[in-house]
Amino acid sequence: MPLELELCPGRWVGGQHPCFIIAEIGQNHQGDLDIAKRMIRTAKECGADCAKFQKSELEFKFNRKALERPYTSKHSWGTTYGEHKRHLEFSHAQYKELQRYAQEIGIFFTASGMDEHDAEEVDFPISNCAVSRAMWEGESEPCEEGAGSSGRPMVISSGMQSMDTMKQVYQIVKPLNPNFCFLQCTSAYPLQPEDANLRVISEYQKLFPDIPIGYSGHETGIAISVAAVALGAKVLERHITLDKTWKGSDHSASLEPGELAELVRSVRLVERALGSPTKQLLPCEMACNEKLGKSVVAKVRIPEGTVLTLDMLTVKVGEPKGYPPEDIFNLVGKKMLVTVEEDDTILEDSVENHSKKIKS
Repeated sequence: MPLELELCPGRWVGGQHPCFIIAEIGQNHQGDLDIAKRMIRTAKECGADCAKFQKSELEFKFNRKALERPYTSKHSWGTTYGEHKRHLEFSHAQYKELQRYAQEIGIFFTASGMDEHDAEEVDFPISNCAVSRAMWEGESEPCEEGAGSSGRPMVISSGMQSMDTMKQVYQIVKPLNPNFCFLQCTSAYPLQPEDANLRVISEYQKLFPDIPIGYSGHETGIAISVAAVALGAKVLERHITLDKTWKGSDHSASLEPGELAELVRSVRLVERALGSPTKQLLPCEMACNEKLGKSVVAKVRIPEGTVLTLDMLTVKVGEPKGYPPEDIFNLVGKKMLVTVEEDDTILEDSVENHSKKIKS
């Protein structure tokens, strides 16, 4: 059984707990605080558990030349990449405001840590990070300052990584902070179905059985994400948008409100359908069983005192109900106490020293 992890206060994941659904707003807010709040409310109204942003201290993530390079994409918010990124970054005070807003309406709030200084002034309940940051936290000397050793739950996405790298991340992070999970992720926008590789979820479950495993999807539609939950994903992350036609490369791979609501409904439906691993006759099947459930019947006329052989018996829907089909082999060698006509049900009181099985 995978480890059960308290990802947010009072909200556990793993084991038999419901999948934790993260609506990633990322930077689809267009740099507008009001739009960001609308998106948080949308995530809440659609049934997501958490609204997630992306947060960077640009000077720690990029060098000067990277920030100064020209950026002429149709998605650009500035003439240089630095201007573009600064337009989409909120201040610490603005993140505090968004965090308060999320708390007011009753949805968890977090942000992806894109560098080692990302959350030093904003206390997120979850450290949501990519592999590169998880590795940094594990290998740096001042790791007490990082989420890797703070005890804060970590959601580690595995886009652009190999299995060997993920094994290394596990070995580094586990001793510092056991409160983490891995997400299968392919970093392509939008993601093609053949590149989702959902079977990695099962491999992660085998290799890392003591942590929850989840899925971060960038595909269009919801079917692949629902399938991930059916395979055992305990955390599910999808980008969301208010309008797929807006400026920004993530919008086309994001879910609009109607799609997000349908995703949440479908995930909860699949969770109900997964049910129990115990196979048994259920109360909901009793009516059908009474109508169509089969019994052992006489294939030929069987006189009183006859010792039963298999060629005397068959299975049919019969009236009245008698021995269930699985009892047919146990009846062989038993003596008949009464004569049974051809095609009649073999009843319990007509066979010597044999009681029928009770279906459970």
